[in-house]
Amino acid sequence: MSLDAIIRLTEIMLALAVLQQSVEHFLGGRDRALFGVRILACLWMLTGWHSDGAVVTLWLTGLVYLHRFNGPYNGGADKMTMLITTCLMAAHLAPPGQWQELAMAYLAVQLVLSYFVSGYVKIVNPEWRSGRALVDVFRFSAYPVSESLRSWAARPRLLWLMSWSVMGFEVIFPLALLHPVALWIGMAIAATFHLANACLFGLNRFFWIWLCAYPSLIWFQDRVFGG
Repeated sequence: MSLDAIIRLTEIMLALAVLQQSVEHFLGGRDRALFGVRILACLWMLTGWHSDGAVVTLWLTGLVYLHRFNGPYNGGADKMTMLITTCLMAAHLAPPGQWQELAMAYLAVQLVLSYFVSGYVKIVNPEWRSGRALVDVFRFSAYPVSESLRSWAARPRLLWLMSWSVMGFEVIFPLALLHPVALWIGMAIAATFHLANACLFGLNRFFWIWLCAYPSLIWFQDRVFGG
């Protein structure tokens, strides 16, 4: 796919992801002015008409959002949302050509690092290597895990295997860039991992927002490693 097509696809996916979040906040009755503007910006972006203005609007309201909640209250999902928005804005405002490519390449590299660094941090942690970290997640976590899933805490061997599966996949994810088929397989596994987290722990925003960065990775792999 061309760079322009990747940028447009990223815009559409980001607009849908942020629209879902913003509607939830708006219907909840909190900060309706802020999230009303974000809803309008998402709808504007979906039309494709001067979408650069919609991206800038999302970026500016994103800053207000971070100030209002004293930082990314939803953690990594909010950080990734702001990263994608910033890279899209840079791609729109930059001169056509190399600078646009650098903006989307930066997004792709940050996505790869998000997996690798997460895996590295886990693998140097003895509690993750022993499986204890996941035991504690299921036993003590405040996430909305059902009682039947909490019983997994009594299955340390299973959680040890799950721990090493996650860590191993995350640290080798950069190798998926070496071949397009490997990349598609890697993204499918990663998406399944995010979906599992959404189903098990209610981390649904991670699933949608990380998918929004995948088009940049597809373009980056072809641009740098496609030969």
